[in-house]
Amino acid sequence: MSGRVLRLVCTTVLATQVVLTPSAAVGVPEPAERPVAELLTELQRLYREAESATEAYNATEVRLKARQTELSRLDGELVRARLALDDSRDTAGRLARQQYQSRTDISPYVRLLLAKDPQHALDEGHIIGQLARDRASATTRLAQDEHRRAALSRAARTALDAQLALTAAKKKARDDVRKRLDDVQKLLVSLTPEQLTRLARLEQTQVDQRQKEFMSATGLPETDTPAPPRARQAVRHALDQVGKPYETGSAGPDSYDNSGLAAGSWSRAGARIPRTAKEQWTRLPRVPLKELRPGDLVVYHPEATHVAVYVGKGRVVQAPGPGGRVRITPIATDPVLGAVRPT
Repeated sequence: MSGRVLRLVCTTVLATQVVLTPSAAVGVPEPAERPVAELLTELQRLYREAESATEAYNATEVRLKARQTELSRLDGELVRARLALDDSRDTAGRLARQQYQSRTDISPYVRLLLAKDPQHALDEGHIIGQLARDRASATTRLAQDEHRRAALSRAARTALDAQLALTAAKKKARDDVRKRLDDVQKLLVSLTPEQLTRLARLEQTQVDQRQKEFMSATGLPETDTPAPPRARQAVRHALDQVGKPYETGSAGPDSYDNSGLAAGSWSRAGARIPRTAKEQWTRLPRVPLKELRPGDLVVYHPEATHVAVYVGKGRVVQAPGPGGRVRITPIATDPVLGAVRPT
């Protein structure tokens, strides 16, 4: 959960005091208090669902941009195809008129016999034949251009339909993110300040224990493995973003979500990597956790829904989630799935 309860305690305490105090005044019976561990488990589940929805939104945004690029390309090709078709029609019409004007009912053989200048007649016949061949070629090119324009028109319509469908899917994904976050906020606002304090304390205990177990299991050396220049540049960029707000779907420069921070940091270093945590985990080379070096990306949860930039000494830079800011944290704030290494 990346310390989310710790991050939200102060703001939620204020909201809880506003919401719950009037209820106590009218004597509404207090519901049975749920165990703190159960509350923390539910909050962690809700946050994972929100992260999964955010990654689905990001993936849809990537596909939508690809479709928009494809549609723009097809539109450009379609314009060029229409111009070529118009040119082919003009050429075919001009050659048809020239051939018609050169027509005669006398056979080429008789014309040659009657001509005062047989060589001129031969030359004229050659020109007429060339006109016929040019017209046939222009007619073939006209048919090809018409076929190409029709094919491009169909492809452009298909691309436009796909873009409209993805636009609708993007809106649905955005709505899903908001719903998941509303569920988190409703649960937090329903808790008392004392429950929130205990939640934060329990979460910190879990993080400390997870970090201790992670460092022991991986055997990460105290001295970091030297990173190449590009990885160091990605780390510097990630560290420079500390303090900037989290925003769903953002990859900088003023705000970030978790995979946007990873992709943006490596983009600044000159490497294009996938936009979402799941694609980063799927497509980038994996490295053993004991061989981590600064610049590697640490991926979290079995569904690969969260990612952070490793900066060395068991720490990462991450955009924790809604309501938070980019910050440096222990590597094991969430269950670690593995690590990948952009190049």
